[in-house]
Amino acid sequence: MKMNDFFTDIGYQSIICYGEQLCGDHVELIQDAQTSDGHSLKIVVLADGLGHGVRASILSILTSKIISTMLAENLSIEEAVNTIAATLPVNEEVHTAFSTFTIMLIRDNSVATIAQYENPNVILIRDGQNFDYPINKIQIGDKTVLQSDFRLRENDVFLLMSDGVLYASPDGVYNEEWDRDGVIKYMEAFFNVGFTAKTLTTILLGEVSRLYGGHPTDDATVCTVRVRKRESVNVAFGPPSQYEDGNKMMSLFFAREGKHIVCGGTTAKIAAEFLHETIVPLQEQPDPNIPPLSLVDGIDIVSEGIVTMDKVLVYAKDYLSSNASFEDWSYKKDAASQIARTLFETATDINFFVGRAVNPAHQTLALNFDVKMSIVSELVDCLKEMGKRVLVNYF
Repeated sequence: MKMNDFFTDIGYQSIICYGEQLCGDHVELIQDAQTSDGHSLKIVVLADGLGHGVRASILSILTSKIISTMLAENLSIEEAVNTIAATLPVNEEVHTAFSTFTIMLIRDNSVATIAQYENPNVILIRDGQNFDYPINKIQIGDKTVLQSDFRLRENDVFLLMSDGVLYASPDGVYNEEWDRDGVIKYMEAFFNVGFTAKTLTTILLGEVSRLYGGHPTDDATVCTVRVRKRESVNVAFGPPSQYEDGNKMMSLFFAREGKHIVCGGTTAKIAAEFLHETIVPLQEQPDPNIPPLSLVDGIDIVSEGIVTMDKVLVYAKDYLSSNASFEDWSYKKDAASQIARTLFETATDINFFVGRAVNPAHQTLALNFDVKMSIVSELVDCLKEMGKRVLVNYF
């Protein structure tokens, strides 16, 4: 099967109703499912439990997990919705479902199906402006579900949200200046910037939090799906266990298409020798806690090793949670920030070339082989959780 050259970047985040400990919204994401005929399948379910607090949290988690699990087993949307209807009946007091939901299925990064039940309609920004995609009403039991099927295009941005996003005002009353059109207008301004899905989510929720005055009266959740071309980044980190394998390692490293990042002084020396180039250390040190960069013709970023990559790992863990460090790594010029931008924003496919050599200079600083391997392992896990396709080669 030919691999599609699109990549669907998915990022989500919530803000919790003021005074509560748990979020009444929940996003369940399955990145690596398959259809019954072997096509790749990504599943996104955003559920909004009735009210807020513990009960709403349980309802939204049950809803999103049941639906996503059934869809991953190649059951139909109708079967999943019927199961939810039987499991979570309508609240008779307010005649409202215990949990509303939005489903997005992405096949081969090229075709999408969206099914929506009583959540705000998904926004699609295409070519920099709102795109009114076709919507069909289908009846599943006593529930009217809005369903849409269409092909994806490069740079499409989808915004899935709970209704807490649209009720963003200090008094919790529907904000007429911040309706669906207000969200569209606000987010259209960021279309051409090239932000990741998670960063777009962070930006939108930041505005929602501001409109709530920092005291949200409802849970608010955004899940952004951004379609883009695949782009490879290659990272060499540490020299090989056998120094004579340096040429083999570098030959494979530079044979890969895409950007090239080299981390570690000895690794940079091996790479420069392979390219017959000179290492030019830079005196500028934008961050006093991060060793300065070097320049080598033919390499995009040349940095120190363990200290720099440990900082990248810190940024990666934060990116997967609150993304609060975005304001640091998104613009700073130090090595860790540049590598973070390249791995988080540029890369869709990442190839690590990791040397197993033990650096004697690090032993007295407790920066040993185990630390390096741990950084690699944790960073790879983080990048995979971001949805990146990651391969690791050891030497």
